[in-house]
Amino acid sequence: MSVTAFHKYFKSGKSHCGFTLVELLITVAIVGTLASIAMPMAELVVQRNKEEELQSGLRQIRSAIDAYKQAADEGHVTKLVGESGYPKSLRDLVYGVDKIDDPKKSKIYFLRKLPRDPFALDANVAAEQTWGKRSYDSGPDSPHEGVDVFDVYSYASGIGLNGIPYRDW
Repeated sequence: MSVTAFHKYFKSGKSHCGFTLVELLITVAIVGTLASIAMPMAELVVQRNKEEELQSGLRQIRSAIDAYKQAADEGHVTKLVGESGYPKSLRDLVYGVDKIDDPKKSKIYFLRKLPRDPFALDANVAAEQTWGKRSYDSGPDSPHEGVDVFDVYSYASGIGLNGIPYRDW
């Protein structure tokens, strides 16, 4: 094609450079539809990750509380008459307690680090304060703090993907 034929072709109006308005609108509609599908999926992934962190944190703390109780029952940790044998606070699990049957008075540690409740809103609050604590003397329907820590629960008010409120996990 010569240069003159090329210019005639484009000046005649038969050229097709760029996109038409209809093509652009269809493209925008497709991209919008894909984005509207992807956003709820991304939110679901974030919620699922937080729920896995919550489950893991509860499991770690509860296992440490059980290990403390076992150590108290076996006479490795101080347990006064009339006490339940559960830790006085969650800090005892991390900072350790004296091992009473060791002449060197070494400490027993039950957790390396206290996990945070992933649903806690305030990042400046200490990890211990993000958990609700239930004492041995309180019932399961109305847990309250007391002289020891028998169990922990989340303060989160939401409901998990499994249909169970986070507070009941």
